[in-house]
Amino acid sequence: MSVSPEEITRVRQQAREICSREEVEAALDDMAREITRRAGDHDPLLLAVMNGGLIPLGLLLPRLDFPLRVDYLHATRYRERTFGTDLQWKKTPESSLEGETVIIVDDILDEGYTLKAIADYCREQGAAEVISVVLVHKLHERSNGFQADIVGLTTPDQYLFGYGMDYKGYWRNAPGIFAVEEEHGH
Repeated sequence: MSVSPEEITRVRQQAREICSREEVEAALDDMAREITRRAGDHDPLLLAVMNGGLIPLGLLLPRLDFPLRVDYLHATRYRERTFGTDLQWKKTPESSLEGETVIIVDDILDEGYTLKAIADYCREQGAAEVISVVLVHKLHERSNGFQADIVGLTTPDQYLFGYGMDYKGYWRNAPGIFAVEEEHGH
């Protein structure tokens, strides 16, 4: 997808802040407390869902003061799918999931198909427990009904970027969560 530097700059300048850096950091603190409560004594394996889950997981790690391991996976949903949840696996975890407490960390729960398929995959690989964690749950009617176990923030149905979420590959690094103005819609 080709995008001009002017468009990238304009989108950032015109975006509306939905959650400030302080709000996101407070949500990450809450998420870390809940992860610690649920899995701190289970020697969990944390899986970042690339690319969006990289930043939330990286920010959660120093908040989790207990033994844990980290791996990652990369799966995308086919847009022109013939089967409801077909995923294209770009990278499966290196670690065995057999008998593990697996914590899946992603940036956003939108429609839920990808995260549900990843959770199902982990269970099929023999995980003893699967806990799904998302920084943002976007509220709308297109959801498949999948609910993440731990959610940092809920947002309206807008095209968002920042803290892992991107606009055409850019602004995952934005210092807050921002909504793209409608003219640049999703």
